[in-house]
Amino acid sequence: MIILGIDPGSRVTGYGVIARRQTKLVYVASGCIRIKGDTLAERLAQIYTGVSDIVRQFQPEQFAIEQVFMAKNPDSALKLGQARGAAIVAATQAQLPVAEYSARQIKQAVVGKGGAEKAQVQHMVKHLLQLPGTPQADAADALAVALCHAHTEQSLIRLAGQASKTVRRRLR
Repeated sequence: MIILGIDPGSRVTGYGVIARRQTKLVYVASGCIRIKGDTLAERLAQIYTGVSDIVRQFQPEQFAIEQVFMAKNPDSALKLGQARGAAIVAATQAQLPVAEYSARQIKQAVVGKGGAEKAQVQHMVKHLLQLPGTPQADAADALAVALCHAHTEQSLIRLAGQASKTVRRRLR
């Protein structure tokens, strides 16, 4: 299974692609969509096109994105929400299921604590995916989104397996 994680931004949108091979998560690709343009509409179109290109290139089966958090600046939060929307539309146009995670959930899944610093996330992404170097911050955040999704999916599969065992025992 291939998972695409997105760390949305109106100026820089990070992406991270990982694959599950048996029980191991492996690095496929990561980087940043650097957005240029004077108008928000131009920047949103670039996010949509960039994410669409990544989807075509890597053919992910799952799509995960960070949720909007309410910052001190409402204008920034609105722009972030619109950047997320452009990325989500690109995913849904490719008929990918969309999963959304809060920054706290992502940090908890990757670092073990929801209040982790960016440097800690970068370090753990490097360690978990056995990367030779530390990824750029936005790319590391996107890889962390993908890792969070992979861990969440695996936990749900384990829980479903345990639940079916319980049901089978009760039916005996």
